[in-house]
Amino acid sequence: MAQKIYPDATAALAGLLRDGMIICSGGFGLSGLPERLIDAIEASGVKGLTVVSNNAGIDNVGLGKLLRSRQIAKMISSYVGENKEFERQYLAGELEVEFCPQGTLAERCRAGGAGIPGFYTKTGVGTIVAEGKETKEFDGETYVLERGIVADLSIIKGWKADETGNLVFRKTARNFNQPMATASKMTIAEVEEIVPVGSLDPDAIHVPGIYVKRLVLGAPYDKKIEFRTTRPREAV
Repeated sequence: MAQKIYPDATAALAGLLRDGMIICSGGFGLSGLPERLIDAIEASGVKGLTVVSNNAGIDNVGLGKLLRSRQIAKMISSYVGENKEFERQYLAGELEVEFCPQGTLAERCRAGGAGIPGFYTKTGVGTIVAEGKETKEFDGETYVLERGIVADLSIIKGWKADETGNLVFRKTARNFNQPMATASKMTIAEVEEIVPVGSLDPDAIHVPGIYVKRLVLGAPYDKKIEFRTTRPREAV
């Protein structure tokens, strides 16, 4: 059991990183970002990466760090509107981007983890999303073929794990971390707390430990807020 637990993110990534690899990176907005693993990837200097992620963080936070350091060559993403450096690189032709509808992206990761090489969906039919892709009619309706995603490495963030790697996520952090945990040849999870085996309710486990090959305790974390909205304090 202890062989899964590594002292830090750098040690957990040892021997795995190479130029040009495909990485699934969990997270939803700033929720559930594998911050320690992203920092270690930045420090490694690996480049030419294809990164699959719902979004690209924000400037200098999350994957925004890897964009700033120019280590990402291609993004496969759903929502990227909060990252100015992403926008600049894309418009300048410095970054290749494959936009994918959010639900389709989640299903592509889930399908890859389930051994399903492709599936048909109506989402994107008749738009640029379907350009160059195979279409097929079912019951008189047109569907577009989407490929499952299988990455070289998945980096994810969990709330709790036991010593065998069984994972529990908290609220929206579950959205992309859960399917991405199964969608690669090697999954590393960083978590806020590691508890003894038997501490987690089996019915509450979101990802079985068989999928998690390496585990890192990342706490403490600085809880970042993407949008801070306030109102004037009312006079008493």
